[in-house]
Amino acid sequence: MNEPLPEKAVRDGVRQEQFLTVLPRAEAVRRFETALDPKPLGVEHVPLAEALGRVLAEDVASPIDVPPFDRSGVDGFAVRAADLAGAGETAPVTLTLNNEAIACGVAPSLAVTPGMTTPIATGGPIPRGADAVVMVEYTEPVAPDAVAVRRAPAPGAFIAFAGSDIARGEVFLRRGAILGSREVGMLAACGVAEAPVVRKPRVAVLSTGDELVEPGRALRPAAIYDANGPIVCAAVAENGGESVFFGAIPDEEAALDAAIREAFAACDMVILSGGTSKGAGDLTYRLVARLGEPGIVAHGVALKPGKPLCLAVCGAKPVVILPGFPTSAMFTFHDIVAPVLRRLAGLPLRADAQLSATVPVRVASELGRTEYVMVSLVAREDGFAAYPTGKGSGSVTAFAHADGFFTIDALTEALPAGSEASVSLFTPHVRAPDLVVIGSHDVGIDAVVGRLAAEGFGVRVLAVGSLGGLAAARRGECDLAPIHLIDPKTGLYNESFLTLGLELVPGWRRMQGVVFRPGDPRFEGGEAEAAVRAALADPDCLMVNRNPGAGTRILIDGLLGGARPQGYWNQPRSHNAVAAAVAQGRADWGVAIAPVAAAYGLGFLALGEEHYDFALVGTRRGRPAVTAFLALLTDAAVQDDLRRLGFRPEGEGAE
Repeated sequence: MNEPLPEKAVRDGVRQEQFLTVLPRAEAVRRFETALDPKPLGVEHVPLAEALGRVLAEDVASPIDVPPFDRSGVDGFAVRAADLAGAGETAPVTLTLNNEAIACGVAPSLAVTPGMTTPIATGGPIPRGADAVVMVEYTEPVAPDAVAVRRAPAPGAFIAFAGSDIARGEVFLRRGAILGSREVGMLAACGVAEAPVVRKPRVAVLSTGDELVEPGRALRPAAIYDANGPIVCAAVAENGGESVFFGAIPDEEAALDAAIREAFAACDMVILSGGTSKGAGDLTYRLVARLGEPGIVAHGVALKPGKPLCLAVCGAKPVVILPGFPTSAMFTFHDIVAPVLRRLAGLPLRADAQLSATVPVRVASELGRTEYVMVSLVAREDGFAAYPTGKGSGSVTAFAHADGFFTIDALTEALPAGSEASVSLFTPHVRAPDLVVIGSHDVGIDAVVGRLAAEGFGVRVLAVGSLGGLAAARRGECDLAPIHLIDPKTGLYNESFLTLGLELVPGWRRMQGVVFRPGDPRFEGGEAEAAVRAALADPDCLMVNRNPGAGTRILIDGLLGGARPQGYWNQPRSHNAVAAAVAQGRADWGVAIAPVAAAYGLGFLALGEEHYDFALVGTRRGRPAVTAFLALLTDAAVQDDLRRLGFRPEGEGAE
């Protein structure tokens, strides 16, 4: 049992120890954080209904493709774009209807063959053979089994490809992400029922002083209402903590000591207000000093307001005594205490956001409709660049990954590249990422940036393809652009595509090959080139291509030698979408990387090993996050992760 402080010691201490030492702010913060070394608390799993506002403790990868199949984005007709090449208002093309209509949740049973079409509802699965959807507004029935089409669609029109939103195995939410309604929707869309989150710090809040009265009760003479208790509790909640209010405690040693010890035992952090400066009844800082080592690390900080602030670390727990005046209490809380609390909660430090940004790409818009374009913000030398998320209205990630939106007027046909836009933010605080990676996406990047996030770096990865990444790097909108582009003249990867100011950083090697369903005699047991020749000779053998601008598309076009087989205009934007099309029987073959083929249980005929490297903006080499990224590329643990994913680290001999 603790003995009471002798009256003389209290009296002498008050006279001699008004403040132990008044420290500069930086020194007080250094002592506090050195003694504490604040880190996120443990992990707990909560159901989605309780996940709002929580902080992810682990990366979350999708167990499925979203969408899980190619689906229609509109009500209309599934068609072959080649059948409608000459269609127009004055020259409609008549197609024969298949004897089925595809609704949501209904799997198609009939292929769309030349001259045929199938009615399809928004969200309905795309049938085999179709590579576009025509909106119903551009059609009219001309017979019980025929429809006239007045619009020539581009291949891929109004199709959301399998995995185009979230690919199976893709890390779609990273540790440190704050779960809002958009992120909860992403988890639900992937079938994830519980979220791994950082345990909220339990923060005890105590007000001290004989003069304090609980709000709602009558004031006695010389008393004041306790404003600090509710203010501090609200500020704790705003910064990721769970406040536990122990009430207003009078300046009586036994009661105050018991309350402080109860709070200290029950919570991860203790915040008191009042009782830090000179006064005969001041016991608080002496009682705190007895809680454990190292004890008080700062008592008195050169702040105005906030000089009486007292900071302590007792048995690895932070204990803070805020000044009694509410203004001083809140100033010191937000300036010094909130950053520590946010680290315990796994939250990033607060940062101000800019509302004006440059849009680096042309954004087309539909005349007659006001358009809200959701954007992701990346920092550049002259402010912010706003990248449209561009995944379509059916996407859950477009909204979740956006920082805000800008508006295109109904009378505007397009926003030119380089325009300045006023971005409305979804949250009042936007943190510019420490590292921006724009270019070709690969799951191997997750092995690197996941560790950067663990080191406290904020990372933004935007998948726009190799050529789009190089363009962003030339404009100074990213630090690194992942690329895998082969020079058809030399057969070498990447080096010849660099321009002045860009440096090549070797990444890893990945095997590209022809993917097919196991047991298909046209491919099984053969060589890749011979299998492709056999596929080209079979008019019923349907391929799935890749989008223009992708490094894999360049490889495919070289492989085809100018041929345009069935399925050539089916052009999804990822390896996962290619694998999904083959695995689900909507195509018979395509080109993808070996890890994706294995994930989908497909056969694989190797074409060759490609170089997945990074174009580094030379002027950014010295940035801390860039330095950390480059170091991780040669880190043994990261290279082990890459091997497990099916890649070969740079410099390691092929098997």
